[in-house]
Amino acid sequence: MSKIVSLHTALCALVILTGCNSAPAMHQAQRQQVQMQPQSISALPTIQRRQLPPEGQQTLNLIERGGPFPYTKDGVVFGNYEGILPKQNKGYYHEYTVPTPGASTRGMRRIVCGPLPECYYTSDHYATFSRILP
Repeated sequence: MSKIVSLHTALCALVILTGCNSAPAMHQAQRQQVQMQPQSISALPTIQRRQLPPEGQQTLNLIERGGPFPYTKDGVVFGNYEGILPKQNKGYYHEYTVPTPGASTRGMRRIVCGPLPECYYTSDHYATFSRILP
C-alpha cells in the first residue's frame, strides 16, 4: 500500500510540476499572439484620400454628408467575414458602393467604414483593403 501511495504522490508531484512548467509557455504564446494583432492591423496598406478614384472621393463625400446614396444597399452592415479588417462587433462596419464607370452592376469597388473617419477602400470586392488616410 505504501508503494501505491508513494507512486500516487510522485505522479501528483509530476502533474503539478509539469502544469507549472507548461503554463508560462502557454501564457507566453498567448501574449505573443495578442502582441502580434496590432502589428497585423497596422500592416494594412494605406491610401491617401486624393489617391482614390474620383468616384471613391465622391462616395466618401456622400458618406461624410450622410447621403443620399445612389444604391439601396449603400449603408448596409458589412460582416467582415473575410477577417481582413480589424475585428469588431457586428454592426460596426457599413459598406458603400464606389461606382465603376461602364459597369452594368454595382461593380467590385467599395468603401467600408466604422465610425468616421475610419474607412477602408477595396477595388476587388473585399479581397484586399487599404485604410483611407485624410
